[in-house]
Amino acid sequence: MIARRLVSLHSRVIPLSLRRMSSIPPPECLFKEMNIPNSSRFRQLFGPGPSTMPPIIGSSQAQPLLGHLHPEFVEIMSQVRLGLQYVFKTRNAYTFAVSGTGHAGMEAAILNLAERGETLLVAKAGIWGQRAADLGRRLGLKVEVVEVGDGEVVPVSSIEEAAKRVKPAVIFVCHGESSTGIVQPLEGLSKIAHDNGGLILVDTVASLGGAPFDMDALGVDCVYSATQKVLNAPPGLAPISFSDRAIQKIKNRKERVASFYFDALELGNYWGCDGEMRRYHHTAPISTVYALREALAIVAKKGIDNLIEQHIENASALYSQLGEAGMSMFVEKKENRLPCLHTIKVPEGVDWKAVQSNLFGQGIEVAGGLGATMGKIFRVGTFGQNSEPAKAKDVVNKFIQVVKEQSKL
Repeated sequence: MIARRLVSLHSRVIPLSLRRMSSIPPPECLFKEMNIPNSSRFRQLFGPGPSTMPPIIGSSQAQPLLGHLHPEFVEIMSQVRLGLQYVFKTRNAYTFAVSGTGHAGMEAAILNLAERGETLLVAKAGIWGQRAADLGRRLGLKVEVVEVGDGEVVPVSSIEEAAKRVKPAVIFVCHGESSTGIVQPLEGLSKIAHDNGGLILVDTVASLGGAPFDMDALGVDCVYSATQKVLNAPPGLAPISFSDRAIQKIKNRKERVASFYFDALELGNYWGCDGEMRRYHHTAPISTVYALREALAIVAKKGIDNLIEQHIENASALYSQLGEAGMSMFVEKKENRLPCLHTIKVPEGVDWKAVQSNLFGQGIEVAGGLGATMGKIFRVGTFGQNSEPAKAKDVVNKFIQVVKEQSKL
């Protein structure tokens, strides 16, 4: 009887009842374990992100699920909000995490801050300025771009000149441009935006915790980031904060925000930002919020300023290490370099893909360029725990060794 109820599929025995549910057979691959390197084959993520995740953050995701409005989970959300205010250095009430990667932060910010027909001024120093400009056009905004060459920062004077000319509703700036490795100066930009009737929006996806940033002191109206860089958490949430000025602009919009999912006021209510009874908005990624909470706890215990200083000191040591090996940084001026993501020129005659492949075989990930910098640079990320001096020095030594071997081929 049992034998008649079973059939064979590629040497697998599948219950006949399962076969009758669908004309599509179960994928053979799903009968096998996932191929994820374990502790004996641990892969070190020294690329532009995601970064290596500490065990305590990973283990938090194995905790039992809670409901998205259970009181214990609401308390965890409140702790995350406080942690994000700490790392952003802000007292903004509307500080929370968007369910989605860092790009979701960009979309949420621009969707809420600008309305169709308004002007978005983009300071473009790489692919993320390009992406913001593209998004603005998709949303029906008038997009103006101030652009510089790869490896350069946008002069504040150029942004001011353009702002006076076009009177933008929003000025977009990427603080840490991961495609080129620059860190964009932010001082004075909020005054420029406000003097011309607009808001200042800053992308800190690659820079938060790895380069100096103080939202309130800089007068930034909206900032967003991501969890998989310096915070060493898994991707899937986009920390974001809106100033009172920004929230007032959102409340006074002529038309409602086109996206319910990314509506800052709805999200803010769900995260407990407005002091009102929380309404159901969406089912948050519970386990990912656990992980972010643990990541923020690590930062709090170390101290945000200590973490930033560690990245700066480690970057300086790395520059010396690479310089002694005869390698050159892509961003010429040291003060314009992002301290947690290092862009290194590919030496003449070196196959960057072969270098990347060799290191990958050793369990180390580094990346090539992105967009216009593809084939021109290596990108080595020393995010969060990867910025520990001994660990970073060891990885960079292996990188240098492989590059030298390639140059002799």
